[in-house]
Amino acid sequence: MDTSTLIGGINPALLATIIVTIAYFIIFTEKVNRAIVALLGAAVMLISGILTQKQALEGIDFNTLALLIGMMIIVSITEKSGLFQFVAIWGAKKVGASPRGLLAVLAIVTAVFSGFLDNVTTVLLIVPVTLQITKKLEVSPYPYLLIEIFASNIGGTATLIGDPPNILLGSALDLTFMDFVKVLTPVVAVVMGALILSFDWFWKKKLICDSDKKALVMEMNEAEAIKDKSLLIKSLCVLALVVVSFVFARKLFLDNGTIALTGAALLLLLYTFQIKGHEREDKVAEIFAMVDWTTIFFFIGLFVIVYGLEITGVLGMLGTEFIKVTDGSIHYMMYLILWVSAIFSSAIDNIPFVATMIPMLKTVEESVGGREVMMPVWWALSLGACFGGNGTLVGASANVVVAGMAMRNGISISFMKFLLWSIPVMLMSVVIANLFLLFEFGM
Repeated sequence: MDTSTLIGGINPALLATIIVTIAYFIIFTEKVNRAIVALLGAAVMLISGILTQKQALEGIDFNTLALLIGMMIIVSITEKSGLFQFVAIWGAKKVGASPRGLLAVLAIVTAVFSGFLDNVTTVLLIVPVTLQITKKLEVSPYPYLLIEIFASNIGGTATLIGDPPNILLGSALDLTFMDFVKVLTPVVAVVMGALILSFDWFWKKKLICDSDKKALVMEMNEAEAIKDKSLLIKSLCVLALVVVSFVFARKLFLDNGTIALTGAALLLLLYTFQIKGHEREDKVAEIFAMVDWTTIFFFIGLFVIVYGLEITGVLGMLGTEFIKVTDGSIHYMMYLILWVSAIFSSAIDNIPFVATMIPMLKTVEESVGGREVMMPVWWALSLGACFGGNGTLVGASANVVVAGMAMRNGISISFMKFLLWSIPVMLMSVVIANLFLLFEFGM
C-alpha cells in the first residue's frame, strides 16, 4: 500500500494516529475490556485500508505470543503441585517466624518468583500464605502486602520472562534470557536490598510478637502444602529444562517462544499421560482455560495497531523528533527514556507504552551507530517501564489484585494511602537505575 495516498480524504498517518489515540484513551479509562478495544482498533486499521490483512499478520510478534502462552501453561500446571506455598512457609520457618525476618523472606520469595512467573500469578500465590502466617503471629499484614507488591514489580525486571515489557523487548531485539540476567539482575538486587532495609527500618518497632505466636508458625508443616509430589517432580524437571534452554537459546538456535511452547507441551503430556478417556481431555481443557487469553488477544490487537503507526511512518517521524530533542546523544536518550517510561508506566499500562516505543526507537538506531550503541537506551526502557509499575496503585495489575485481596480480608489499601509508599519506592528504584546506567554506560 502507498501510505502517501489519502484514505477517504484523510492522510493515512493522521488516520492511524487518530485510531491509536482513541484506542489508547479507552484502554486507559478501563471502561471497556482492553482486549476488545485493541482488537477493534486493529479491525479499523484493516477496514480503513491503512493495513492489508497480510501486513497485519506481519505486524504480530508470534514469538512473544508463544512465550506468553507457553509460560502460562507451565505455571498453571506447576501451581497445582503446591510448590510456591511450600517455599513461602519453608522460608518463614527458616527465619524462626521472626516478623522482621518474615518481611525480608516474603519480599525475596516474591521477587524471585516474579522473575519466572507473571506478577499477578505470583501475588495470587503468596498473599494467601502471607495472610495465614501474619494472622498466627498477630501482626499487621499491611507492610507485608505492600512490600510484596513492590517486590513483584522489581523482581520481574530481572529476567526475560519476568514482565511483559521484557518479553516484548527480548523478542523484538533478539535478546536471550542471560542478556537480561547479566545486565539487569545486579541493579534489581540492589533495589531489592534498599527496599527491604527501608521497610525494616520503618516498621521494625511494629513487627514484634511473643514466642507463643512464633511457635504457631513453626508448627506449620510445609510438606502439607505439596498437593501432588509426582507433579512437583515433573514440573521442576520441565522448568529446569526450559530455563537451561533459555540460557543456551542462542547456541541451540531456538527462539524463546519455541522453548516455552515445547516445555508446555511436554509438561502437559507428563501431567495427563496416565489419565484416560474424557478425564484426560477435561484436564487438558482445564489447563488451556487457565491461559490468560484476554492478555493474549490484547497483545494481538496491540501489535496490529502499533504496526499501523509504523507502516504509515508516524513512528519514524517521532524517532526523528526524538533525535532532535536529545541532540543525538545516547546518554541524553538513556536518561530521558528511563524517566519518561517510569512516569508514564506509573499512570498507564506499560505494555502499550513499550509496544509503541520499540518500533519508534528502532528507527533511531541507524542514526546513532546501530544496535550495540543503542543498547543502553533499550535497558533504560526496560528499567523505567518495569520500575514505574510501582508508582501508583494502577501502575501494574499485581497492585490492583493485592489491593482487592486485602479489601476482601478487611485491609484497606486505598489509592492515596498507597501513594505515600509507592512514590518514594518508585523514585528510589529509578534513581538507583539511573546511577547504574550512569556507571555502566554513561562514564
